[in-house]
Amino acid sequence: MFKVVTPQTEEELEAYYHFRWQYLRQPWNFPPGSEKDEYEQVAEHRMIVDGKSTIVACGRVHMNTAEEAQIRHIAVHSDHQRKGLGQMILGALENVAREQGAIRAVTNSREISIPFFSGCGFIIEREAPNELGLLKRQQMVKKLTAIDTLVLHPKWCTELQQTWSDTIPITEHMGIKLHQFTGRTLETRASLNKNINIHGTMFAGSIFSLATLTGWGMIYLQLKERQLDGDIVLGDGDIHYHKPITMKPRALCNIETLSGKFALLEKRKKSRFILQVDILDDDTPVAEFKGVYWVLPPAREKETS
Repeated sequence: MFKVVTPQTEEELEAYYHFRWQYLRQPWNFPPGSEKDEYEQVAEHRMIVDGKSTIVACGRVHMNTAEEAQIRHIAVHSDHQRKGLGQMILGALENVAREQGAIRAVTNSREISIPFFSGCGFIIEREAPNELGLLKRQQMVKKLTAIDTLVLHPKWCTELQQTWSDTIPITEHMGIKLHQFTGRTLETRASLNKNINIHGTMFAGSIFSLATLTGWGMIYLQLKERQLDGDIVLGDGDIHYHKPITMKPRALCNIETLSGKFALLEKRKKSRFILQVDILDDDTPVAEFKGVYWVLPPAREKETS
């Protein structure tokens, strides 16, 4: 389980800055403290933590002008690289930038990071000043569109949204929409206004439905990835609520939580899958859902003589 959080306590900030120094400064023999600059107090900081609250990725964004955001200090733990966490933290920072009115994001990328930022929609604009007088960088730019989405396989995602609308009508009534799919992380969102109770919070049943459909959607997209087909059904679901939702209902499912055997489906046998979905109110974790799903292979067509 991975989730994006904002470091707030003194202890969290200390761990966040140490992680930045460890991955972005220590390899070049810069001392602790060199990871900070004059923008720390006006910047927004985000980090990704695992189920044990251990930091696995971090990043920062601040506004250069009313319309331009500067993204800096993205780092991913060496044991968790190539798992989509870089895209996940970058997407969170772009969300923050857009909410603050930015229409353009810039980053000064080292040579080794250029392919990553290029894959996320950034283009090289010009050479940037060397970092700490030593590390060569290129300034890269990305136009922030009105809808902040990083959607891998947009055709499959459109098919999933349409499948929900056609076969699970509750998605339309709840305003559930696929917001982002990176290949490793699926994010969905729901309308609070369509699911609000007399206390001004989201119905617990609506939260459960959002979580269930998000897990269902992750399995659907993984079947597409493997060119498999089957009927996805929920076998069991368990959810733990910690806080009410009062602002922005979000659900995140990371592929790292998914376990099951797709090979059984290739043999036309049913297969059991387990996964976790994290529910957030904007950036605040509020619930965790653990679901057991079964995928049933499509029935064989009767042979004709």
